[in-house]
This record gives sequence, C-alpha cells and structure tokens, in this order.
Amino acid sequence: MLEKIRETAAFLKQKMHTNPKTAIILGTGLGRLANDISDSYCISYKDIPNFPVSTVEGHAGQLIFGKLGGKDIVAMEGRFHFYEGYNMKQVTFPVRVMNELEIKTLFVSNASGGTNPAFNVGDLMIITDHINFFPEHPLNGPNIGDGPRFPDMSEAYDKGLIKLALEIAKDKNIAVQQGVYLGTQGPTYETPAEYKMFRLLGADAVGMSTVPEVIVANHCGIKVFGVSVITDMGVEGRIQKISHEDVQKAANASEEKMTVIMSEMIKRS
Repeated sequence: MLEKIRETAAFLKQKMHTNPKTAIILGTGLGRLANDISDSYCISYKDIPNFPVSTVEGHAGQLIFGKLGGKDIVAMEGRFHFYEGYNMKQVTFPVRVMNELEIKTLFVSNASGGTNPAFNVGDLMIITDHINFFPEHPLNGPNIGDGPRFPDMSEAYDKGLIKLALEIAKDKNIAVQQGVYLGTQGPTYETPAEYKMFRLLGADAVGMSTVPEVIVANHCGIKVFGVSVITDMGVEGRIQKISHEDVQKAANASEEKMTVIMSEMIKRS
C-alpha cells in the first residue's frame, strides 16, 4: 500500500506546478465550488495511477489544483464511497496521497440528512464530532506509514478551525449550525426508525461519507475541518420521500455560503 501511495504522489508531483498545503473534498452537489478556484488545472482520476474512479452522479472525478482564498489548494471534485464497492483502503487512498504531498489541512464537505429538530433544509452544519457507523474500519490491517497504531480521536475536527469558521460566519452574517455527524454505509436513505435511532445515539446529521477520510487524516496528523449541508430532514413528522436529485438540488442552493466560509478560512489561516 505504501508503495502505491508513493507512486501516485510521485506522478502528481510531476504534474504539479503549485505547492498546496490545503486540500478540499467536495461532496454530493457541492462541486460548483470548483468554479471559484482560480488559475486552475485538473487531473482526471482515471489518469492517476492507483486512483479509484468516482461512479456517483454529481461527482466529476478529478483533482483540481489552483488558488482559493489567495492560496494554493487542491480539491477532490468527487469522492469515493464504501457503497460503490470500494474497500476502506481505496476510499481513503486519496487522503494518504495528500499526506505524501505534505497537505497540512483538510476541508471535508457532504450532503446529509438532519436529525436535529432545530435544523432546516439548507442549513450549514459545522461538524464538531462524528459517530462511525461503517461496518469496516479504515485503519484495519497493518499500520500504514508513520501514524500511531491507536490514533487519538478526541479532537477529530480541529477546534481552532471551528472557532475560525464561526467567527467568519458571524462576520459574513451567515447562519450556521453545529453538531455531530454520523456516517453510515448507504446507499439507501434512512428509514424513519433509523433516523430516530441515530438521533438517540447523539447524531445531528447522517450521511454516507466523510468519517473514513477524517479518521485517516487524523492518523496522518492532518488537521480537519468539516461541514455538512442539510439536504433533507429525518425528523418525525417532517420526513418526505427523497431522491439523489433532490439532495443535489438542496446542496447546490447552499453551496455559495459554504464557499464563502471556506475561502475566507483559507485566506486567514
């Protein structure tokens, strides 16, 4: 695995003419943030050695290098999911490559269902913690790289970055929520009973991604900031039938607010 990570990183370094220290993973319906990246150049996943290929509608499937907030960044326009049939080593492979490229900060975004009755569709939720409900752990097997065998997860989402995001949201008059994200494997959306269970477990939002990448980022020593766009409500009396298209549409509507916060965070950090 380490050999493949280094091979992929070496290939990308040959193609890169920027020096990003910040990476962004764009979730479902959130790919339009890529339009705000200036001086950009792209590398398709299918052209990158050892990289999986995104199969989900709304995930373009490319790495974008350029500037956001006046600083060099790299963005994944499309991520990989456990439900696509990839194992956790494949799902989190890009984060391992980011570490090899000396990325120091990772921004993760996703579309999720709200289980907190105080939330509404379109809300941005800054992730303060997560619950891992995936059936496979991304650190199973031999320990990869120099990370600890038993990583501490008491601050999976960097408190300093959360504080900065809240300050920016206040400055820009953007309403945000805070809460716990629960990651489950999908690909079905949750039943009303599952939503209720997840709320009882302490989740404010639930989705099908993010947690594996965040675990591996912490294992690598990369600081993480996460945000969920609430695209549907899993609260009794407010549950409606939902489709992937509905999720994309709701995420698109909130993307501008997320872009403002992330861009300013990168600029100030």
